[in-house]
Amino acid sequence: MEGGAAQYNPRTVEEVLKDFTGRRAGMIKALTTDVEDFYQQCDPEKENLCLYGYPSEQWEVNLPAEEVPPELPEPALGINFARDGMQEKEWLALVAVHSDAWLLSVSFYFGARFGFDRADRKRLFNMMNDLPTIYEVVTGVAKKKVKDKSTVSNHSSNKSKSNSKAGKYSKPQVKDEDDGFDEEEEDEHGDTLCGACGENYASDEFWIFCDMCERWFHGNCVKITPAKAEHIKQYKCPSCSNKRIRP
Repeated sequence: MEGGAAQYNPRTVEEVLKDFTGRRAGMIKALTTDVEDFYQQCDPEKENLCLYGYPSEQWEVNLPAEEVPPELPEPALGINFARDGMQEKEWLALVAVHSDAWLLSVSFYFGARFGFDRADRKRLFNMMNDLPTIYEVVTGVAKKKVKDKSTVSNHSSNKSKSNSKAGKYSKPQVKDEDDGFDEEEEDEHGDTLCGACGENYASDEFWIFCDMCERWFHGNCVKITPAKAEHIKQYKCPSCSNKRIRP
């Protein structure tokens, strides 16, 4: 397990935010793109297990710290015991909720440890709150909010996109003075969130659309390049590809 507070002590609001976003990215990977590996590691036959996220954007399923009290707040204990007693989707959503709570507790632990005042705590929370929660990313709530917002204005353009590779296998189209898209559509694409990392769309990034869950993904997050996309007739994201009937 990576080092705790003794080895890594972010002391400013910006450093704590960086720690938060790194840990968040790691846990989102576990519950989305790496979900098959995560599922297998959470064997109910094993001891109480926790999901850890690290500032390096990595994740780990491991036993809780032995020392009491631990140097950092601990994640939810025993997530593996509920794995086979719930539908996979509901189990992942539950782990996501507890992961969100843990991220907040770790960040505010650093804030308390290094004496953040009221203004700093408020600034830290506001910056963290600008990002979708892990629960919103895992359940698709974040994407649904954006989709509901743009359903009416994008209806006609989405209809034409469904029959073209450009609609599925390129970054969301943005306005050009000579095409038929307006500025409002460009703004809406700016709110599009990656189904893997939960980050926003950027005009210089390659994106790909999953035909199963109907979410956009950064090409880098799902390891798909524009060249590979040209040969894909129907794209399934890692999460949809790994889905299978489980007890």
